[in-house]
Amino acid sequence: MTKDPRLDEFAAALRAPRKSKPVKTVRVADLDTAVLTRRELAQLMVEDCLNRRESGLLPRLVFSSNGQGISLAGSDASFARLMREADIVHADGMSAVFASRLLTRTPLPERIATTDFFHDAAEASRAAGLRFFFLGATDIQNAAAVDAVGRLYPDLAIAGRHHGYFGPEEDEALCARICAARTDVLWVAMGKPRQEQWAVQNRDRLRGVGWIKTCGGLYSFLAGDARRAPDWVQKAGFEWLHRFAQEPARLGPRYLLTNAHALWRLARHTGPSSRGARAMKREAAAT
Repeated sequence: MTKDPRLDEFAAALRAPRKSKPVKTVRVADLDTAVLTRRELAQLMVEDCLNRRESGLLPRLVFSSNGQGISLAGSDASFARLMREADIVHADGMSAVFASRLLTRTPLPERIATTDFFHDAAEASRAAGLRFFFLGATDIQNAAAVDAVGRLYPDLAIAGRHHGYFGPEEDEALCARICAARTDVLWVAMGKPRQEQWAVQNRDRLRGVGWIKTCGGLYSFLAGDARRAPDWVQKAGFEWLHRFAQEPARLGPRYLLTNAHALWRLARHTGPSSRGARAMKREAAAT
């Protein structure tokens, strides 16, 4: 009996990687911001990562929007271009959530603080068998954060870790190591704008990785070096004030310079969105 060639075509279609789901967005401070809950974002992460394993697709770039980033994007054109390269931008600050509720017809359902989202991501990844790689911070803080994750989630697969003090001449070898470790989610904690710049510049070297997720000061919270504000302070939008009280010398100048500028940009540049059209075009070009 002759084998129907259509069966081979059907099997190949099943094995082929699927394009990522488009993400509904709303324009907040001139950034197309994902209209998702933390749980929905974690589920999307799992789907993306499983779809990209050994696929040759580019990883999705997942950046966050907070007061510092909003202000920086408004004053630094190169950082604004980096943010536009992201496939997903989520609201890490309550100010972005409040602006969407006051100024648009598509309010953001909740704040997705990276320090909270990490735990949603870890829980979802345990069940799906995803592998995390931790890049950035000092070697001591990086190791402490990874140790803490191991205690919190003993069945979470950790692909590896590396501190953030390296030069561009090391990028190629480091990316090869990350890929060889079969990394699904690469957490990059180098601070803005270096982490976004590194992610964009090295994206093509990380094919097969599902997500490159920038995470700023996440490791300091995981390692216990910094404390979160009480829930009511977070919901009121004043976690920045809590952090300022902990580190006034370091954070005072940053908040003094960025908060007023970020609020102006939120008021001036919040409105209808393109629904991530640029990101969807990049997805199509990458397949």
